[in-house]
Amino acid sequence: MSLTIRPETPADYDRVFEITEAAFRDLPISDHTEQHLVNRLRNSTAYIPELALVAELDGEVVGHILFTRAAIVGSDREWESLTLAPVSVAPPHQRHGIGGRLIRAGIQIARELGFDNINLVGHAEYYPRFGFVPASRYGVRCAFEVPDDASLLLELKPGALDGVSGVVRYAPEFEMGH
Repeated sequence: MSLTIRPETPADYDRVFEITEAAFRDLPISDHTEQHLVNRLRNSTAYIPELALVAELDGEVVGHILFTRAAIVGSDREWESLTLAPVSVAPPHQRHGIGGRLIRAGIQIARELGFDNINLVGHAEYYPRFGFVPASRYGVRCAFEVPDDASLLLELKPGALDGVSGVVRYAPEFEMGH
């Protein structure tokens, strides 16, 4: 079995839609519209083609991850950020490390592109293994109410978040309807 991580192409869009819908179908915390969110983000200024990745297993796309432009808005300035959302793996392939491979690849590409940090709202038990910590440690909070340990932030360069504080401003497409 050979797993390849690569940027998505338009030929992948239908498969990514299917995978994303299936990955979130049975999650109680989901509003079950993540697949539509991916499509909206692809057509937005927040979209970064190099950070829309698929995992291909023996020629079949089985996973997807998306990092989009965001900002941390402070009282007198703002800082560029990335949002990791969503990450999806086809249900038969979950719990085999594919999501982790996508996350690690995306983090590496984000570093190479010169980004300083990545934010997300996610499972406090899962994301710390990739270096994410509660955003509150940096004085950063989510724009909506979530448990403190679910609003997470990853510093990509030592000291990049020194002096940063504020509220994460996500791409408007996160708040749009289906």
